[in-house]
Amino acid sequence: MSALAWRSQRIRVTGIVQGVGFRPFVWRLAQQLQLTGWVRNDAQGVELLAQGNAAELVELLRRLRDDAPPLARVDAVQAQAGVAEAFTTFSILDSQSGQASTAIGPDVAVCGDCLGELFDPANRRYRHGFITCTHCGPRFTITRALPYDRPQTSMAAFPLCAACGRDYTSPANRRFHAETTCCPQCGPRLSLSDAQGQAIAGDPMARTLQLLQAGSIVAIKGLGGFHLACDARNFDAVARLRCVKNREAKPFAVMLANAASVAPYAPVPAAERALLESRERPIVLLPTQADCEAALPGVAPGLLNLGVMLPTTPIHFLLFHEAAGRPAGTQWLTEPQSLVLVMTSANPGGEPIVQGTQEARTRLKGIADAILDHDRDIVARCDDSVVQVVAGHAQFIRRSRGYAPAAIRLANEGPSVLAFGAHLKNTVCLSRGAEAFLSPHIGDLDNAASCDFLDETVQRLCDLLDVKPEIVAHDLHPDDYSTRAALAFAAQHGLPTLAVQHHHAHIGAVCAEHGWPGGPLLGLALDGFGLGLDGKAWGGELLQVDGANFQRLGHLRPLAMPGGDRCAREPWRMAASVLHELGRSVDIAQRFKEPGAQTVAAMLERQFNCPRTPGLGRVFDAAAALLNLCCYMPYEALAPVLLEDAAIGFIVKSGWPAPMEDGWAINAQGQLSLLPLLASLIGAPDVNQAAARFHATLVAALSDWVMQAAHATGLTTLAWGGGCFLNTLLSSALRQNLEQCGLTVLAPRRSSPGDGSIALGQAWVAMKYLETN
Repeated sequence: MSALAWRSQRIRVTGIVQGVGFRPFVWRLAQQLQLTGWVRNDAQGVELLAQGNAAELVELLRRLRDDAPPLARVDAVQAQAGVAEAFTTFSILDSQSGQASTAIGPDVAVCGDCLGELFDPANRRYRHGFITCTHCGPRFTITRALPYDRPQTSMAAFPLCAACGRDYTSPANRRFHAETTCCPQCGPRLSLSDAQGQAIAGDPMARTLQLLQAGSIVAIKGLGGFHLACDARNFDAVARLRCVKNREAKPFAVMLANAASVAPYAPVPAAERALLESRERPIVLLPTQADCEAALPGVAPGLLNLGVMLPTTPIHFLLFHEAAGRPAGTQWLTEPQSLVLVMTSANPGGEPIVQGTQEARTRLKGIADAILDHDRDIVARCDDSVVQVVAGHAQFIRRSRGYAPAAIRLANEGPSVLAFGAHLKNTVCLSRGAEAFLSPHIGDLDNAASCDFLDETVQRLCDLLDVKPEIVAHDLHPDDYSTRAALAFAAQHGLPTLAVQHHHAHIGAVCAEHGWPGGPLLGLALDGFGLGLDGKAWGGELLQVDGANFQRLGHLRPLAMPGGDRCAREPWRMAASVLHELGRSVDIAQRFKEPGAQTVAAMLERQFNCPRTPGLGRVFDAAAALLNLCCYMPYEALAPVLLEDAAIGFIVKSGWPAPMEDGWAINAQGQLSLLPLLASLIGAPDVNQAAARFHATLVAALSDWVMQAAHATGLTTLAWGGGCFLNTLLSSALRQNLEQCGLTVLAPRRSSPGDGSIALGQAWVAMKYLETN
C-alpha cells in the first residue's frame, strides 16, 4: 500500500449503539475491508480507530451508517484524522467510562436465530429460558449504568462458562461481545413455587402449564416485571382473576403462540400483523370475530376489540412449546396452537408492576396461586406497550416496553430539561442535546407506590443518561403529585421551574416528535380535563401555539358537572347536565332511575357543586348515557368506547351517515356548541345509527371550527393531541376532512395522544422558553 493511499481515522458513532452488537459489527467490517485499529464503547457511544486504504475507509463510513445491526440506531458518524502509529490487527478494546452521551436501547423479543436454537434438541441451549444474542433480549430493564457492559447489568452475577466464553470472544459468532450471553450451565435459572413460597417439584415449565390448564393463576416473571396469567378459555379462571385483582370489567390482553393462532378470535390485517410480530412485541388492539366473546368468556366483555400479544421472552415461548408437545424445530411456530393465555400486568390496586421476587410474594399474596420466577434481577420496571392501527398507521395507547426509553429526535439542540408529566398515565421526560428520552409508563399518581415509582424513574433517567437538567417543567395544577415532586426536585438541586399548561403540552409533544422548527401553528387539544390559565377546567381547546407561548382561540361550550369528578365515573350525570341545558330538568328523575337523580336535578337548578367543563371527554360521556349505552363506568373511557363501538356497528353495515344539519354552532368568541347534536340523541330509535351520526356531526363541527380559525389566522398547519384522539373514527375522519381542506395535520406517532405524552410536551415548551429567555 502506498503512503498516499494509507489513512488513519478516528471515528465516533452516536445513537443507540451499545448493547446491539455494534462493536462486533465494526470488527467484521474491518476484517472485510482489511483495516487495522480498534473499537470500543465509551460513555458517548462507540469510538474506533481505523487504518488502511483511503477508499476502504470511505466504504467503512458508508457501511457504518447504512448497514448497522438491526437493533442499532445511528444518529451520527464523525471522522477526523487518527494517530500515525500503525496497527497490525483490529481489536475490540475494553470500554471507557465518562460523561454519558449515548443511550441504552429498549428490550426486544427473541430473534429467529435464537428460536431456532431454543427448539433444536441437539443445541446446548435447547429450551434455555434465557437464550439471547446481540440481536435480541433485554437491554434497558437489566442495565444499571453505561457504558453497556456485562458488569454494569444484572447479568454480572452470572460469570460465563468456558463454552459461552468462546462464543463471546469468537468474531464469527453472533454472540461475539453479546453481554447477555449465557446457557443452562452458567445462566439464570427458573423456579416455580406456590403461594406460600414452597418449591413445586418437577420441570418448572411443565408444571406451570399443568397449573394453568387446571385453572390456576400463575405470576410469571417477564422482562420489566411480572404478569398474571390464566387460561383465557376458562371462564371460572378469568372470573377469579377479575375478583382477586379487583378488575370488574376492564378488558384483559391475551397471549397466543403466533398470528395463525389469533385467527379464530380476531382477523389480523397486514399492518396489525407487522406490529404483533415486530421485535417490540406490543399489545395490539384487533377487531374481534363474531364469536370471540363466547370463545373467550369474560376476557373483553361487550367490546369489539381484543388486546393481543405474541410471546416476547424465551419463557413465554417455552410455555407454548410445552403445550404443543415439545416438537423439534420451529415449524410449529407457523401453525395454529390452541393455548390462549390471559396475560395482564401484575399491578394490584393500580400500583406499579411487580418487579422483584420478594415483592411478588408480598403484593401478590392471595392473587397468584404460584410464581414462575428466576434469579436474574429486573433493574427497571417496564410495563407492556399498547398500540392500535388508525388509517394504516400505528397509534400508541401506551408507549413502554420495546419502545421506551428510545430517544425522540428533536429539531434542534437545546438545554437539558427534566419534565415531570401529568397526574394520569404519567411518564417523565429528560432532554439531552437534540434528543428527548420519554420514560416507560409510570401510571396514575393516585397511590404512594406510583408516586415512589415516579421519583425512582426520575433518578434512574438522570443517572443512566448522566444528565444534570438546567430547568424543571411541570403541570400547571398545584395539587398534582407530579407538580409537587417537580418543585421538590428543583428546590433540592437549585433549579428554575416552568409551569406548562396541560393542553399547551399536548400540542408541544406533537411539535417535538415532528421536529416542528418553531413559528405559530394551530393546535387542537381534546380530552377530559386539564387546568386552564384561568384556574378552571379546560378540555376542548382550539389554540394558536408559538413555541413557549400560546393563545386560546376557542373552546367547546362548557357543560355543568353535577358532583364534580363523580361525572367521570357516572356518565348519566353528564346526560342530566345536557337535559338541564335544554331546559328539561324535570325529565332527569324520570329518565334516570339512579339513586340521587332528583338530587342531581336540584344541584343543576341551583348550580351547587356543578363546576363547568368544556372537555370533549365529558361530551362523549353524555352522548353514551343519552343513548343508554353506558350510565356507569367501572373503568376509564368505557362510555366513549361503547359509543364508538355502536357507531362502528352501523358504519360497517351502512357506511357513514350524513352529518346532522344545524348540529352545532360557533359564536363570535370561537365557542363551539354541540348542544343541538346532543339534543338529537334523546329518544333516538336506532342507537347505532344515532352513535354514527354523532361521530359524523362531531367531525363536521370540528372541521368547521378549525377551518374558521385557519382562515382567520392564515395558518395552514394543525397539530392535535389529547385522549379523545384515541377514538379511531374521530381521528381518521377528521384528518381526511382537514387534509382535503388544505391543512397539514401533525398527529402523534411516536408517543400517545393521551397524557402519556404530556412530559414530552412540557420538555419541548421549556426548551422553547429557554431559547427566548
